[in-house]
Amino acid sequence: MTTKVELLEVPLSQAFLDWTKTKQAHIESVLERTLPPASLAPQTLHRAMRYSALGGGKRIRALLCYASAELCNTEANIADATASAVELIHAYSLVHDDMPCMDDDDLRRGKPSCHKQFDDATALLVGDALQTLAFEVLSAPQLCENAKQQINMINILAKAAGSYGMAGGQAIDLSAVGVALTQHELETMHQLKTGALIQAAVLLGANGSEAHIAAVSIYAKNIGLAFQVIDDILDVEADTHTLGKTAGKDANSNKATYVTILGLADAKKHARQLHEAAIDALAPFGDNAQRLRALASFITQRSF
Repeated sequence: MTTKVELLEVPLSQAFLDWTKTKQAHIESVLERTLPPASLAPQTLHRAMRYSALGGGKRIRALLCYASAELCNTEANIADATASAVELIHAYSLVHDDMPCMDDDDLRRGKPSCHKQFDDATALLVGDALQTLAFEVLSAPQLCENAKQQINMINILAKAAGSYGMAGGQAIDLSAVGVALTQHELETMHQLKTGALIQAAVLLGANGSEAHIAAVSIYAKNIGLAFQVIDDILDVEADTHTLGKTAGKDANSNKATYVTILGLADAKKHARQLHEAAIDALAPFGDNAQRLRALASFITQRSF
């Protein structure tokens, strides 16, 4: 079964779809090489790391990183490092989010969550190890000739993952169960929990003038929020098999979502507005930003 949230009528070219498949396969091979082999001690931890990080998801954060890198002519080895680091941080966050002390979900990407496949202690260590591996990748001595650029990349990812980003957003999410949030409060939470890492993916791939960095940052902020709005819509409209995770989980947990606050129709309208704002931010780049524009549509029309 395939569910698509029909929000926009923006055709995606075959060339773009081919590019996404190529990059998805490429980042999978990069992660295969980056992750420790399952045969290396401690085998259970390494096997669980690979189980959690490989073979799943649309790799949207990596795609954003690669598209931004192409726009800004970032070196291929740096694009690979930043894309894999963002995916490792994302994988760690999913492992921890699914644990009983967090969102308590038994399914992730259509298979048992890490703590269900292994155990809680292993899942905790997997998250820790994936996070530190991301920073090991970005701090590799031969990655950048420009040390300032490399330190800046590490700083971007650290801020996106920490208490002013993803971890902070998760803390707000946990404290907001059963609480009536305003739309502004909900967007603040999701800008941290989901949007910060998406924004980091775009910024990590980018280099150039301050004006160009500001433009891609605005793009990333809007598309990060749009991503979450779509998640909330899919949580209502799709089933567990289609999503690869438990459908209706937020509603059953009495969590505020864009759908509960705005209603389904207005949530879709808000996603369209965020998509348009993201596209508008790319105007300074002209036709050179076609890949990022297509990704904005890919995200707001994504299907499972």
